[in-house]
Amino acid sequence: MARPTAPIPARMRNLNRAEVCDANFTEFVRGWSGSPRSAPAPQDPVLPGSACTAADFLELFESQLISRHLDLMARVLRKQDKVFYTIGSSGHEGNAMVARLTRHTDPAFLHYRSGGFMAERFRKLPGMDPVMDSALSFAASSEDPASGGRHKVWGSKPLWVLPQTSTIASHLPKALGTAIAIEQARRIGHPLPVPEDSITICSFGDASANHATAQTAFNAAAWTAYQKLPAPVLFVCEDNGIGISVKTPPGWIERSFRARAELDYFFADGLDLAAGYAAVRDAVEHCRRTRRPTFLHLRTTRIMGHAGTDFEIEWRPLEELVAVEATDPLLRSAAIAMESGLLTPDAVLERYEAIRARCFAAAAEADRRPKITSLAEVMRPLAPYSPEAVRAEARRADYGARRLAVFGGEERLPEKQPPRHLAVQINQGLHDLLAKYPEALVFGEDVAQKGGVYTVTKGLYKAFGGRRVFNTLLDETMILGLAQGYANMGMLPVPEIQYLAYFHNACDQIRGEACSLQFFSNDQFRNPMVVRIASLGYQKGFGGHFHNDNSIAALRDIPGLVVGCPSRGDDAVTMLRTLAALARVDGRVCLFLEPIALYMTKDLHEPGDGGWLTAYPEPGQAMELGEGRTYGEGEDLLILTFGNGVPMSLRALRRIEAERGWKGRVFDLRWLVPLNEEAIVEQARRARRILVVDEGRRSAGVGEGILTALVEAGLGGVPLRRVVGADTYTPLAGAALLVLPSEDDIVAAACSLA
Repeated sequence: MARPTAPIPARMRNLNRAEVCDANFTEFVRGWSGSPRSAPAPQDPVLPGSACTAADFLELFESQLISRHLDLMARVLRKQDKVFYTIGSSGHEGNAMVARLTRHTDPAFLHYRSGGFMAERFRKLPGMDPVMDSALSFAASSEDPASGGRHKVWGSKPLWVLPQTSTIASHLPKALGTAIAIEQARRIGHPLPVPEDSITICSFGDASANHATAQTAFNAAAWTAYQKLPAPVLFVCEDNGIGISVKTPPGWIERSFRARAELDYFFADGLDLAAGYAAVRDAVEHCRRTRRPTFLHLRTTRIMGHAGTDFEIEWRPLEELVAVEATDPLLRSAAIAMESGLLTPDAVLERYEAIRARCFAAAAEADRRPKITSLAEVMRPLAPYSPEAVRAEARRADYGARRLAVFGGEERLPEKQPPRHLAVQINQGLHDLLAKYPEALVFGEDVAQKGGVYTVTKGLYKAFGGRRVFNTLLDETMILGLAQGYANMGMLPVPEIQYLAYFHNACDQIRGEACSLQFFSNDQFRNPMVVRIASLGYQKGFGGHFHNDNSIAALRDIPGLVVGCPSRGDDAVTMLRTLAALARVDGRVCLFLEPIALYMTKDLHEPGDGGWLTAYPEPGQAMELGEGRTYGEGEDLLILTFGNGVPMSLRALRRIEAERGWKGRVFDLRWLVPLNEEAIVEQARRARRILVVDEGRRSAGVGEGILTALVEAGLGGVPLRRVVGADTYTPLAGAALLVLPSEDDIVAAACSLA
């Protein structure tokens, strides 16, 4: 195990370091010349003073060997196009200790070097085979039980391992969110799918610990613990000292985290099962007992490079590589096996080769298994939609008694009140939603006592209490991480992001994490949520880019996402009911864009006309996904728009009809993702001229999707124009109106079509 001092043999200069590490193990075992002890009984320490018993050790060693041979098999078969993933776990096999000392009902969010953890966790349930399951995943077989062949992920529904892809640190916020959700469920009386004393496990590398998303999770965990709120998350930093090719300064992780306030630090040697076991056990027990965020600093190493395409010998000194390979944890485990007297050298090698044969046999069988062969099958779990079930759930109104209690009696029900503006109706709709779904939670910055920046959540805190309506720290990434955690535990999160511009700070929590979960888990795990976002432009007296963000293009690029944008109060209520039903029935991730400039709008054409006030829809009414709203019946001009564009287009259309003698109509899309292309085309077929009014930017808005639908339907010959925002950030004050579409712009565009 010591750093070699003799000249490096020619074999060690092999470019294929996997072959070198494989041969190292065999040579080390054959050359072992130690004196074995008398073999310990199964429940005795494997070595004197160790917390790891002989029984523990033998199974952990087997899990390490499985992980190693899966790596070696992948390196060999990748060259034959039979395996499609070579980011290995070699050097990290000590994470098997974390799996052994936790439960299979402790939700786990894992680093990609978790082969040892997975092999060991598979022991928790009878009849499961980590080798065959992994081989199916490596081979991208449609029978892969984790992702159905969509990606090589460590995941298992029965073992509560929620699949992650090539994670950097984006999984840490939702792991913390899940830990907090375990405790939140008890506070609101929600039945958990896991035991109440469960903890969450989140593993990552030392390089990833520096990522902004990781720091977000560490800060939020400490912020929570500082307030004496339980957050039973076990952060496992697998410190191998390098991130691809960038070395972590020696001692950096310990220096950064040992004394970090409200984050309880433990160190364990993951290269030595006998020495490291006690510290891993202590960290797990501490996290479970205290319900505090716990940081387990697990010493590991990385051998065989970052992945199969990383030829370290091309950029790393050979002497350094040889020294790193000498710290291979499997060499130490083999030494323990022989020193303890549990296994002879021949028995160690027999096990080593038997597991090699098992992995290659599984790979050969996996190669024969079916693969995904159609686009429909690729996309099947991405965006499930059960129209009848969603419709029934959205219209379900069997909570009348709770409604009466929430609103204060029959005469105070919102449908009994006079027409109101958008902000009030959204507020009433949220009261309704929380009454209907006892597991629903509203949270975000300022949503509780203050009632939100625009008073949209006013009264919710008083009606439902701080367990269900609560403020969070100012961190959009963590707000969306919390949402995923609550969803993982079966709740219905309704987080608020204060402005659309701030959503973009945290967009990957939706794009890379929440929306990908159904896809990469083959619809075994879901993240149902309804994210409310104050959005779009045209604010008067409160401008600037961050408070007038109309960038919807980034949302339209997220697979599986649902985006609704109402322009009036009654639409907002019926849309909210459908979004909640989509989340509850099909597990969909939904965004609800609330046009800020229309929150308080009461009039449409003239001051005092009340033309933009609406009555509250009674329970039992809901909007279909994709259903638009048509204003008018004329065919001379069709205006396709959404959000702020709807009342603006209605005013412009009145002017156009008066000036031109045309009869037109305005079609409010209402649903921006996915666009209802059939409805758009149907509207367009009955129009002589078409205007698309899109306050998004010219190069990236909603309009491109509308125009594409028209052209692909053969309607490119119909005279049409776009009225869009300029390709610029939104400035302050009146200058903002120079970059956004106006009524005059709409009228001028219509005249150009004459």
